[in-house]
Amino acid sequence: MARLALRRCAGARAGAAGAAGAGGHGVSAQHPPGVLFDVLGRADPAAGGPVRRQPAGARQRSRRRRIVTAAPSPRCRLLTPANWLAARVARLPQPWLLRLGAVSTWLLAPLLGRRRRYARRNLALCFPELDAHAQRRLLRATLRATVTGVLESLRAWFAPAAALRGLVAVEGLEHLAAARADGRGVLLLTGHMPHLELGGRLLSETLGAPIDIVVRHNNRACLERFIDAARRRAFAATIGKKDVRGLLRALSQGRLVAYAGDQDFSYQHAFVPFFGVPAATLAAIPQLAARGNASVLPYWCQREADGRYRLRIGPPWRGWPSGDAAADAARYMAELERVVRRHPEQYLWVHRRFKTRPPGQPDLYA
Repeated sequence: MARLALRRCAGARAGAAGAAGAGGHGVSAQHPPGVLFDVLGRADPAAGGPVRRQPAGARQRSRRRRIVTAAPSPRCRLLTPANWLAARVARLPQPWLLRLGAVSTWLLAPLLGRRRRYARRNLALCFPELDAHAQRRLLRATLRATVTGVLESLRAWFAPAAALRGLVAVEGLEHLAAARADGRGVLLLTGHMPHLELGGRLLSETLGAPIDIVVRHNNRACLERFIDAARRRAFAATIGKKDVRGLLRALSQGRLVAYAGDQDFSYQHAFVPFFGVPAATLAAIPQLAARGNASVLPYWCQREADGRYRLRIGPPWRGWPSGDAAADAARYMAELERVVRRHPEQYLWVHRRFKTRPPGQPDLYA
């Protein structure tokens, strides 16, 4: 079963260019800034919206190269001022950035209807113990954290190292050192928090290591050029989130890869409980790590009440992997749920986490 799962996963559509060369460490982070798709009028696959299907394998990588290397169209020049604005936002003091996130949430409210509906439904499913008032309060906090996450991504991409000093406390570096003692790669298993990319940048600054990043590339050429150029200011290379070969290559080169496998990929999944709701969850993570000869460590990033970030790297889970793909996926979701309950608004509730249902079960978002 494990081999079959890995073969199918390895046969999935490649995402983008592979990892950088073997030199240095690599820290990869995966985060689809879904709100950005809404603001720009583009459906986001993470939310289950319709998108143009990407060609597979080498054709997709060729298209990706054409997007980022071709001469920009006149429309792309309209984004030039965005670089200046993003650089200013990235340098804001943390309290100002968080206030800007709150104001931006209010301003963008008319554009967040679909995301709000998904988040409201997810929170109702996952926190049935909350009354209507508490549900509304959590929904508002969730939307604010999600919009603020876009600004935090700008900080990750554009901020100089000096602007990040004092923003993070890291726990568990000793677990990372132990896992890397033999030179193997490490898969840092995490979840989709709105500030995931900023967490990867902060960990990179702490380690003093060059960075890779696992991303979902945008189908709009101008926006992809802007985001790709921005990420390259902060990270060494990008790996598409379905570029399994690129992921295995990075791990086999001894790199650090922070990977969020908690979204509904609609393939190679097992239905396991997440907040008590059966959720389609990628079940091939242990096999991917084994193929890349990598260790797996839990890794979480959350923003504390004072606005600073806390990164937690844990020891390997005892008895994981167990050899049972469904049981391993269930353990992953149980650990993620425990972390999310600390700050429930700091999770990407704005996508259809439960869109794929077990046979015979109704659509939860209809």
